[in-house]
Amino acid sequence: MKTYKPVTSSLRFRQDISRADLSKKAPEKSLLLKIKSHGGRNAAGRVTIRHRGGGTLHLFRVVDFLRNKDNITAKVTALEYDPNRGVSIALLAYQDGEKRYIPAPLGLKVGDTVVSGLEAEPVLGNNLPLEKVPVGVAIHNLELHPGRGGQIVRGAGTAAMVTAREEKGYVQVKLPSGEVRKFLAVCRATIGQLGNIDRKNVKLGKAGRSRMRGIRPTVRGVAQHPGSHPHGGGEGRSGLGMPGPKTPWGKPARGVKTRRRHHTNKYIVSRRGGLR
Repeated sequence: MKTYKPVTSSLRFRQDISRADLSKKAPEKSLLLKIKSHGGRNAAGRVTIRHRGGGTLHLFRVVDFLRNKDNITAKVTALEYDPNRGVSIALLAYQDGEKRYIPAPLGLKVGDTVVSGLEAEPVLGNNLPLEKVPVGVAIHNLELHPGRGGQIVRGAGTAAMVTAREEKGYVQVKLPSGEVRKFLAVCRATIGQLGNIDRKNVKLGKAGRSRMRGIRPTVRGVAQHPGSHPHGGGEGRSGLGMPGPKTPWGKPARGVKTRRRHHTNKYIVSRRGGLR
């Protein structure tokens, strides 16, 4: 972690991740896209996600979660910062000349070589099916459906682990939440734990840095007018004044189950936190 001399009040508690190990180069132009800001509004112009707007303009880095260039060795040419995600990204240069970004696992360095495919070795940065991953090895960028690309275990510092193999073509994987779930053995994953483990310890230090990220202020419901929020109104600090917390639209909140009814528990071996 990187701390600052408290020259100003906002720097006194600010903590950032040190990026001394990242490459000092411009991002790959062929892998950049423009981002259009919508301020949390849908096609009709209505706010569907509150507390969004503004923010610093930046370009989107196209990250390869599919890893479908099989049996072609790639060399890590740079480790770069990505403003769109918590984990750093690694720039790969394949032998055929193509370049791609991937999420950078912990310990990957410039000059290392990685490969993906059915015959890839289970070493750091390689992408291979779960049936080829030894039990107890950390993995990330895990597929939920074969061929769709990694959809889970993509956050900074996260890792899953293969715990068992079954005879019917399934592999049991322990996810970062603690849940043990079955995956098809042909689903692919990348070896290693993702970097930026200390991202959870980052402290912005001031409200302005949150605004630069496109996050607008969140006003407590109890501090609002009764016409604006069910928690509002009353004399002084009167609290909720009703049985159970509510959303701004009057629906129960905080602690209410939100999992869709049609979801199945067929592939869940054990729920997170000991839940059944």
